[in-house]
Amino acid sequence: MTNNAHSASNDQTVKRGTFGPHDHPILGVDKAADWLGITISEYAEGYAKGHMTIRPEMLNGFDIAHGGMLFAFADTLFAWACNNPDGDGTTISVTQGSDIHFIASAPVNTPLTAVGRRHTTTGRSGLCDVTITDDNDTIIAEFRGRFRTIPRTPRA
Repeated sequence: MTNNAHSASNDQTVKRGTFGPHDHPILGVDKAADWLGITISEYAEGYAKGHMTIRPEMLNGFDIAHGGMLFAFADTLFAWACNNPDGDGTTISVTQGSDIHFIASAPVNTPLTAVGRRHTTTGRSGLCDVTITDDNDTIIAEFRGRFRTIPRTPRA
């Protein structure tokens, strides 16, 4: 078993900047992440940090962030953490299953940050955790995804 956890502050390979849904050569153009307004500010092998602000059209009937929007945000960070943009692209890591726990609500205009870390890899399978927080560092949601690394098939 290999532990691939990363601490961004201690990892010299972390790339910092403003990366968008079109900047990941393995994931391709992520139209959902583009619509959600997700940006990535840091990434490394097994690690990614991203941002999204809750807009009015992302609210549910209780005027808080719809759980599906939070799930999509976490799933995007999961993909970045599991698929290193600097990798050779011959394989991809895809979701086998995932769980999310909603801890607190996020009203409109709440800026969110999500940090994804690949936790453990065994063979071609592994775990990745994503934590979503608001601008007060309140935990909004915790996501755990299980992934499987498979050969990448060429796009048509």
